[in-house]
Amino acid sequence: MVKKIAIISLSRGILGESFVQHEVKIGKQRLKDYGVEVVTTGHALKGMDYLAEHPESRAQDLLHALNDTSIDMIVCAIGGDDTYRLLPYLFEHEQLKKAVQNNKKIFLGYSDTTMNHFMLHNAGLDTFYGQAFLPDICELDKEMLPYTKKYFEELLQTGTIKEIRPSEVWYTERASFGEDQIGIPKQQHKKQGFELLQGAPSFSGKILGGCIESMYDMFDNSRYADSVELCKKYKLFPSLKDWEGKILLLESSEEKTKPELYRKMPLALKESGVFSVIQGILVGKPIDEVYCDEYKKLLVQLVDDARLPILYNVNIGHASPKCIIPFGVEASVGADKQLIRFA
Repeated sequence: MVKKIAIISLSRGILGESFVQHEVKIGKQRLKDYGVEVVTTGHALKGMDYLAEHPESRAQDLLHALNDTSIDMIVCAIGGDDTYRLLPYLFEHEQLKKAVQNNKKIFLGYSDTTMNHFMLHNAGLDTFYGQAFLPDICELDKEMLPYTKKYFEELLQTGTIKEIRPSEVWYTERASFGEDQIGIPKQQHKKQGFELLQGAPSFSGKILGGCIESMYDMFDNSRYADSVELCKKYKLFPSLKDWEGKILLLESSEEKTKPELYRKMPLALKESGVFSVIQGILVGKPIDEVYCDEYKKLLVQLVDDARLPILYNVNIGHASPKCIIPFGVEASVGADKQLIRFA
């Protein structure tokens, strides 16, 4: 059972802004209702401008949270788009590896936090992907979305996730997160379950991956001029040997990337050689189902290997609701049984 959670801002510093404090209050109360002690890391509340200008402060917070033996779980406030800038402050003198060796604990986040997951994988810590504080724990409805809540509670109470089944519903994302939305439910739709696009219905391996837009920043400088250089310098993207036998997780962001740009992202992964060594691909449901069919066609076309299983429509990442996927744990995928089980 998790007794103490640290909420951290590793990317966008929105947690400290006045316009989200009604959400923060809701989320902290929910955690306290579980009997959990809640703290925020030293710089987490300093706001968007400060944290954008001080990646070293964000890195310092992560190291402190990992080294603090009283903290059982680190939960990211939200994603963003520049957490790759933490790399020099975490790896130049192997600071992150030293912190991880001393203290193994639960780390939960998604979106741009994908970069942090890869950093922690590099350092030797198995992490959990799929939810964050502001988007999920601070849900403005009267409680967390039931499916999201189920997996968060399992992680909180057991420290692991045993299996994932598809949600029976999905939700349209809110157009506003203002105080007037407190207690207002999201629009609900029926969901069709996991969809096997190609390949064998059963496959297995340890899962690694995340937000495809964030992963693309490791190969392309369109967003930031130095992201490729820094990611290569600190070997953020795992070697092909590391990828052997794994399952690749891909989910798309709230940016609702147009198909013309999206196609470049699986192509970059293909050119890295990853598709030739992995056991299969899990794909998150796109937010609001925007470009859902287009992404399907592009993935099948660009993978260009009918033997590689692709399981689509997993409730993970930016679409609501969200499960939690453990990285570094042997996973058995059964598309016919609509089940992903972890050892």
